[in-house]
Amino acid sequence: MSHGLTLAFQARTDFVDNGSLAAVADGVEVSPKLPSWPTVEPLLAVKNVHLEYATDKSIVRATYDVSFNVYGADRFILLGPSGCGKSSLLKSVAGFLPPRAGSIELDGQVVRKAGPDRVVVFQEFDQLAPWKTVKQNVMFALQASRTLGKKEASERAEHYLHKVGLSRFFNAYPHTLSGGMKQRVAIARAMAMEPKILLMDEPFAALDALTRRKMQEELLALWEDTKFTLMFVTHSIEEALVLGNRILLLSPHPGRVKAEINSHQFSLDSAGSREFQATAQRIHHLLFNEQA
Repeated sequence: MSHGLTLAFQARTDFVDNGSLAAVADGVEVSPKLPSWPTVEPLLAVKNVHLEYATDKSIVRATYDVSFNVYGADRFILLGPSGCGKSSLLKSVAGFLPPRAGSIELDGQVVRKAGPDRVVVFQEFDQLAPWKTVKQNVMFALQASRTLGKKEASERAEHYLHKVGLSRFFNAYPHTLSGGMKQRVAIARAMAMEPKILLMDEPFAALDALTRRKMQEELLALWEDTKFTLMFVTHSIEEALVLGNRILLLSPHPGRVKAEINSHQFSLDSAGSREFQATAQRIHHLLFNEQA
C-alpha cells in the first residue's frame, strides 16, 4: 500500500482533492474521492519521525510519528499552530536536528547532516553579512561551497538577483535595504546554490501585509519560472492555500499528522472567494477541533 493510501485509512487523516474536503469531523462534508498520488519516487521521504528537545528539566517531544513525501517541483507546506513541530521538522530535513526515531531520506540517501542540497531561508532579516554588498552576499555562499570560481559565482549571483528584481542593487549594502528586499537577497542566495529542495521557515511572517503579498507573488512567479522544489513552514492558513500545491496539517504539541491536502486550485487572486474562505474555515476546523 502506498504512503498516500496509508494516510487515507488513518482515522485522524483527511484530504482535500481539487477543493473538495474529505474529513472525519462534525460539520465537514465527507467525500469518497481520494487524491491521485504520484507514481514516481519521492524526492524527500520523512518516515515515522519523532523529534525531541532536551531542556534543563525534561525532554520535550516536538513531533510524534510524522510521515510524508515531497515530490520534485512540489510546493509543500507544513501548516499548524505554534508548538506543533513544523519548524523542528524543517530543521531536521535541513540536517540541523537529528530525529530521535524514524528517518529522513533525500533522493534515496539518509539525511545525517546539513548540506548544500538543502538550503534554508529563515524569518530573520539578519541573515546577510552587513559588510558585504548584495552581490557579495550571494557570491559568498557559492564560493564557500567551493563549487564555483569567482567568475562563475559572479554570473550566477547576478542571474538570481535579477530573478528576484534586484538588478539595480548589486552594490548596495544590507543596511540600505527594506525588510522585503533583504528577504529577496536571502532567496536569491538560496536559489543560487541550486539546491535539490529549498526550505523556508516563515520567511514573510515579519513583513507588513502589502510587502508579504508582494513577496508571495514573487515566490510563485519564481517557481513558475524554475519549478524548484519547495518546503515552506507557515502558521497562516491563507498563505498555505495560495503558496502550496500540497499542505500537511499538524496537530498542536506534540505535532502529529492530522491531514494532507491538495490545494493547487487556489491563487492569490482567489483568496477572497467564497470557496477559498470556506476551505480555510474547514482547515481551521481540522486543526483545532480535537474530535476531528
